[in-house]
Amino acid sequence: MKPVTMFITSWCPYCKQAFSFMDALKKEDPKYSDIDIKIIDEELEPEISKNYDYYYVPTYYVNNVKIHEGVPTKDIVKAVFEEALQS
Repeated sequence: MKPVTMFITSWCPYCKQAFSFMDALKKEDPKYSDIDIKIIDEELEPEISKNYDYYYVPTYYVNNVKIHEGVPTKDIVKAVFEEALQS
């Protein structure tokens, strides 16, 4: 399983939406609950955030490869999860 890094801000409405999609997907399919997701608030951890190339949040990296940046959909979050499950 590949690690997932998610960049957020506390005030971002799309980040809140992404969390909602993540929770729904984990309830629909328990295999997604095993995915290790490191959540980084770019305002609280700028020293980490500045090492990654993105502009919008939420942004998902899987195994340090950017998979999605910006407004999420449930299908996009599912694609991130599926990529993380690939060996």
